[in-house]
Amino acid sequence: MESFFTTEIISALLTLTFLEIVLGIDNILFVSIIAGKLSPKDQKKGIGIGLAMAMILRLVLLLGISVLMSMQSTWIKLDNSFIHANISGQAVILFLGGLFLLYKSTKEIYEKVELKADEKNHLQGQSSLTKAIVQITLINLVFSVDSILTALGMSNGIPYAGMVMGIAIVISVLIMMLFAHPVGNFVNQHPSLQVLGLSFLLLIGFMLLAEAAHLSHTQILGQEVGSIPKGYLYFAIAFSLGVEFINMKLRKKPKR
Repeated sequence: MESFFTTEIISALLTLTFLEIVLGIDNILFVSIIAGKLSPKDQKKGIGIGLAMAMILRLVLLLGISVLMSMQSTWIKLDNSFIHANISGQAVILFLGGLFLLYKSTKEIYEKVELKADEKNHLQGQSSLTKAIVQITLINLVFSVDSILTALGMSNGIPYAGMVMGIAIVISVLIMMLFAHPVGNFVNQHPSLQVLGLSFLLLIGFMLLAEAAHLSHTQILGQEVGSIPKGYLYFAIAFSLGVEFINMKLRKKPKR
């Protein structure tokens, strides 16, 4: 065990835990928004089950890493004058997940912006816990694949890499469970944050589509589709949140 508690491994564990928390922000947003459609007594249960499913799926994918890596092989090959792509199983999962995020985020933004107050109140509590868990599980699968692939790239060459990744996943999800309900309540109490969060999910959905195309080495009219660096995306999210918090503080100030 002494060989496990080295500076390199502890540093890697802290880095991977932080990475899993950052990558889990979109997960918390999605789970909170879906749980917000439940009745008040089911909302906390929906968030807890959703994040527990996220942890289980990540650990299952980690244990079945050979299956996940085998999904890098080409399933469908497209080769014509317009497009060239070697579509893998991983790319299919990310592509379908991106489409689902785009659809769900657009639908939620429409309901929050266009529907009247009485129509919104009618929708509140209409969604069943089972339906919410199915939606959360589907998107958790996509987020889990993306999270594990990112963590694998960062843990390459680290001793006990599988164990370190597993511990980081458990710690990060437990931390998210601790803060998910207060964060969800705060977001649901501020409509501007809800729309901002849904806009982030639109960005993440688009990023998943680009990542799927990149994994497939897609070329459109001879131009290869590149991936979107996650650092840029999360910086944009952090910057937008900072501006919105300043606006919220200004709105609370009494007018002279």
